[in-house]
Amino acid sequence: MKTTEPPAPVPAEPGTTVTKTDAPPAPPQKEKKEGTVLNVFSHGILVLWAFMVVLPLLWAVMTSFKDDASIFGSPWSLPDKLHFDNWSRAWTEAHMGDYFLNTVLVVGGSLIGTLVLGSMAAYVLARFDFPGNRFIYYLFIGGMSFPIMLALVPLFYVVNNMGLLNTLHGLILVYIAYSLPFTVFFLTAFFRTLPSSVAEAAFVDGASHTRTFFQIMLPMAKPGLISVGIFNFLGQWNQYMLPTVLNTDPDKRVLTQGLVQLAVSQGYKGDWSGLFAGLVMAMLPVLAAYIIFQRQVVQGLTAGALK
Repeated sequence: MKTTEPPAPVPAEPGTTVTKTDAPPAPPQKEKKEGTVLNVFSHGILVLWAFMVVLPLLWAVMTSFKDDASIFGSPWSLPDKLHFDNWSRAWTEAHMGDYFLNTVLVVGGSLIGTLVLGSMAAYVLARFDFPGNRFIYYLFIGGMSFPIMLALVPLFYVVNNMGLLNTLHGLILVYIAYSLPFTVFFLTAFFRTLPSSVAEAAFVDGASHTRTFFQIMLPMAKPGLISVGIFNFLGQWNQYMLPTVLNTDPDKRVLTQGLVQLAVSQGYKGDWSGLFAGLVMAMLPVLAAYIIFQRQVVQGLTAGALK
């Protein structure tokens, strides 16, 4: 009885391309449909969240250009004309200009001090092994979990005994101490992701530790510095509790204190248009900072995961 053998495969001719006919199975339609439904749901939630956030901001900006009658008569309509006198009245009569200048000085000084001291401490904790390294690191972590409410009374007496009460430089030092734990925690993890070969090459070329840090490692950590700088800027610009306790001089109030004072005084006067103008003044620098540096913030948050 003869058995038929399968025909042998014919070798391909030179210069021809052999393609496989076995295509991978197509994904099930059910999984594709579930993924589409999930994307639509997630995008819908994001659109709803954006609407809930942007609408009050736009309404506040629009209201700042109305007069008081239009605010109560037609709160959702566009202003009949732009009342720029609301902004000038809030800037001069409500002293928002002075509060704005004080805030810029305090936040600018504290932000620079926080980034310089925080980056130096984080670099040492991330790159050098010495007795007590982990203990100091966990002290900074503990500072993040310590409620600021519990520190207000002893902090008041410490600042008062040092002669820094009701001073802008005293408020700057307190802001730096308040922001250092998070800054050190963030930058320590970031410095650990940077390549050590660059620093070793600088040491071989004769660079000191100080020069290596400021000229090589610090520029490499620019995305992390920008990210933590934005977070500190937002927290320090909107800080209200610390200046309320430590800065009671009316001439040295910051913007958050000025807004509260403006809300009280303008509320009694019925000058709601000036109040909304002052609110938008305090809000614009924060929005501008985030819009300008939003890409750097995302890069700084994801740099550690991508390296």
